[in-house]
Amino acid sequence: MSGLTPPIGPDDHVLGSRDAQIVLVEYGDYQCPHCGAAYPQLKTVQKAMGDRLLFVFRNFPLANLHPQAMRAANFAEAAAKDGRFWEMHDAIFENQRRLNDRSLIDYATKVGLKEDSVQAALRGEFDAKIRQDFKSGVRSGVNGTPTLFVNGLRFEGAPEADGLIDYFHGMTSTYS
Repeated sequence: MSGLTPPIGPDDHVLGSRDAQIVLVEYGDYQCPHCGAAYPQLKTVQKAMGDRLLFVFRNFPLANLHPQAMRAANFAEAAAKDGRFWEMHDAIFENQRRLNDRSLIDYATKVGLKEDSVQAALRGEFDAKIRQDFKSGVRSGVNGTPTLFVNGLRFEGAPEADGLIDYFHGMTSTYS
């Protein structure tokens, strides 16, 4: 099994308690149809696990296959600057078929991004952070999206809610 490199740190986008029993990391691409299909599954897992799960998202845009992935990641990172990462993350995945600049600006406005953050995203000012995530994925053995890691180890199963919840159930005796 491949391990997560580096471990979760202060620059990661996290949802949940850092003291959670289960840490689920997704390397994802906002334009990847497989990531789009995994999105509602992972939302179901988050809801089912509650405070026992820490969910982490790292950018892994496959720009050669998905020309809007890098731009979408820039908008998500701009949202992080304004404390609205998860709102933008969700808006992008929920509108994955419309990721042109006009649509991304509309989503940014709806989630409350500041104008300077929108302009920074359009200028690609978050490319270095996105490349940092991408490089960590390469070091962790990521070669496609979505790729999941559970408590630091690569999860080899499909990103489906039932399978993940069953897997987590086997990891902890306090699961109810």
